[in-house]
Amino acid sequence: MRIGSAVQYDRYGGFDVVDLVPQERPEPGPGEVVVEVVAAGLNHVERFLREGKLRDHIDLAFPAHQGVDFAGIVRARGAEVKDLKVGDEVMGHAPDGGAHATWVRVPRGAVIKKPEHVGWEVAGGLYLAGATAATIVRGLRLGPEDTVVISAAAGGVGHIECQLAHDAGATVIALGSPRNHDYLRQIGTLPVAYGEGEEDRIRQMAAGRAITAFIDNHGGGGAADLAKRLGVPSERLVTSEHRRDVELRFLRAPADDEEARDLLVMLAKAVQDRRVQVLISGFYPFEFIVDAYEDLAEMRSRGKVVIGMQTVETGARLDWYRSEKARDLRDRYGEQRGADTETMAGGSASPAS
Repeated sequence: MRIGSAVQYDRYGGFDVVDLVPQERPEPGPGEVVVEVVAAGLNHVERFLREGKLRDHIDLAFPAHQGVDFAGIVRARGAEVKDLKVGDEVMGHAPDGGAHATWVRVPRGAVIKKPEHVGWEVAGGLYLAGATAATIVRGLRLGPEDTVVISAAAGGVGHIECQLAHDAGATVIALGSPRNHDYLRQIGTLPVAYGEGEEDRIRQMAAGRAITAFIDNHGGGGAADLAKRLGVPSERLVTSEHRRDVELRFLRAPADDEEARDLLVMLAKAVQDRRVQVLISGFYPFEFIVDAYEDLAEMRSRGKVVIGMQTVETGARLDWYRSEKARDLRDRYGEQRGADTETMAGGSASPAS
């Protein structure tokens, strides 16, 4: 029997409660598929769930398993599954978590076929951030007459919102740190720095256009007042609380949720057509998942942070492709990790087929 690994935790807490435990390959039940995971995304909301910050919204049964986004290869199927075969490449979500594992067993409805020209890393990190972003942008019904401000614009959800809003014809003013401004220009937005004077900078960037919508991905208060001063109608302000509720809705969406499935199909096509480009700023081997979450927890990563289960080892482990923040973490903790880390075998960011 093949043995893999899975992320598990038996109590609320930080990184110290996360364990990699042995996992036997599961057997599919009726209407289920077993997928060998190639790549899986990380999301802030999953960290908040593990830390116990969302107890009022989701009850966890321990031991709990982590991970909702994934892409991989079908290795077994239940008797009722006729439209997928062993060896098919798929992407989707784990309704009860568990995608941070060698294998994940999910109902057939939780996956779609992965388009040929959508890379594994992107496919593995698309579902939750993409469905959240698409739902929020669609709800605003943006068009060419709109100018929308999006905060935390370079984040996992924000950078997809920016591209979907731009694709709808809207002018996008992207609030973000100056270090992200070059990237934000590349995806068609007008970047503005946070901080004192941001209202004036937004008005200057708008160049006389009315600000018609505001999406707050940042939280921390102040967005509602800023939106009001900018003249944004209250019904076109998306608060960070609303964004959280949308994200939680898709975090635990059942496999037969047609909206979740349709959104993933739409997003995968948008990626394949190059109307949306998902930025992978950090790609980590599975056994470095705590490092990946440390990167994400710094709240400075552009785009998505993803883990890979089937990595090809080619070089020094410290030379893994990571985000700028991850490299900062490597430098900060390098002395603590010592010479042993420097001599470990490493790898590229390319998953094995």
